[in-house]
Amino acid sequence: MEVEGQATQPPKFALPVDSENKATVFRLFSVAAPHMRAFHLSWVSFFACFVSTFAAPPLLPIIRDNLNLTASDIGNAGIASVSGAVFARVAMGTACDLFGPRLASASLILLTAPAVYFTSIASSSTSFLLARFFTGFSLASFVSTQFWMSSMFSAPVVGTANGVAGGWGNLGGGATQLIMPLVFALILNIGAVKFTAWRIAFFIPALFQTLSAFAVLIFGKDLPDGNFRRLQKSGDKTKDKVSNVFFHGISNYRGWILALTYGYCFGVELTIDNIVAEYFYDRFDLKLHTAGMIAASFGLANIVSRPGGGMLSDAVAKRFGMRGRLWALWIVQTLGGVFCIILGRVGSLGASVAVMIVFSIFVQAACGLTFGVVPFVSRRSLGLISGMTGGGGNVGAVLTQLIFFKGSKYSKETGMTFMGVMIICCTLPVCLIYFPQWGGMFCGPSSKSATEEDYYLSEWTSEEKEKGLHLASLKFADNSRRERGRKQDSETKPVDETPSTHV
Repeated sequence: MEVEGQATQPPKFALPVDSENKATVFRLFSVAAPHMRAFHLSWVSFFACFVSTFAAPPLLPIIRDNLNLTASDIGNAGIASVSGAVFARVAMGTACDLFGPRLASASLILLTAPAVYFTSIASSSTSFLLARFFTGFSLASFVSTQFWMSSMFSAPVVGTANGVAGGWGNLGGGATQLIMPLVFALILNIGAVKFTAWRIAFFIPALFQTLSAFAVLIFGKDLPDGNFRRLQKSGDKTKDKVSNVFFHGISNYRGWILALTYGYCFGVELTIDNIVAEYFYDRFDLKLHTAGMIAASFGLANIVSRPGGGMLSDAVAKRFGMRGRLWALWIVQTLGGVFCIILGRVGSLGASVAVMIVFSIFVQAACGLTFGVVPFVSRRSLGLISGMTGGGGNVGAVLTQLIFFKGSKYSKETGMTFMGVMIICCTLPVCLIYFPQWGGMFCGPSSKSATEEDYYLSEWTSEEKEKGLHLASLKFADNSRRERGRKQDSETKPVDETPSTHV
């Protein structure tokens, strides 16, 4: 036999992978297919949706004069922009579980792009509200972004991948505060009147959103091994039932707690994106462009803050496992609430800007920390859990704006103070999240015999196991052992265990 003369087979992937072919490293500046290509496609498309959804707030002083909008009209439109995505995010999670993130994401982005174009022909408060409502559905692409990253990256780096993709996508909320006033000014300089210029400006985010959808559809892959449809045809991936996916998602209480806490980190971020430019413009009598630049600094912090939260989640998990992830989430989000209260109390421009930036870092890092936990809640219903959590963010934004920022019941400063109190209160339930195999914030695992296999295979019936439908969950359970942390992992290893040899 000519063993020595045989040519070695080149690796299938550019990045090192685990048994599920998920990348075990995260190389930010790589575009290697399929892992890093999926990363860049996901954050750019989500970024485009954020730019479109929040393209109106930086131009509101002009739009309100043109359409004769009252404070109540503006508040209702802001609420509409984030309320549409509540149920869309839950539906998007189920769509990702059944059809894959590539098709689900591209379809949603293309379906919502016309609403951005229609904003330019709004002629009343009602048509403006409807345009913002339907544009806001595109924010459900966040769910496909997080699902895609959880499908492409392994446990040691999944928090980082989710954090960077989500954070850089959310960056669109800050970037649009700069982009739209600049586009508006450019169109004014060309010769358009201001009530026409703001309308033409909306064609820029609309076109960007459309192009990003086609890029996802043409260049993306659902999973490292290929697209859902091809894998289902070849028998390499089974097609799950909607009822089973739905049941195992909504019956997992951990998903509901994460939806609540996410409502007061990402929900707060959406609220600030809607009100902050107008707040600085009116309270400190600033120019439109200056108010836009200050408002942009809140969203632009996402370039480091949310990715930092994901990286922190992975870092503490290496030492303390899942318990470390939960503690980090609770501490960071609670501190975000404290700084939100301070933001509502300070009265000078300089102090307000400084506190707002610190507040943005903590509240956005909490978003990254949340999605460091989400991938481990359920393997079978990952998309639905992601959708529930993401939808919780929009519910939090809607409730917060309805209670504190609609009409003139509270000043914006008082609303911010109350919002900070809500953040602290709604973060407390993180203490109740408990995994039998890893423990919770205050308790260790239920017993040394509790395993990852027991937890993830409990989502499958004995008949489904006989058909081999559980095998993907089995691989995931094996790869998630790292969530025990170094201390617990060393305690559970047999004394005579020897490392395996690879021949």
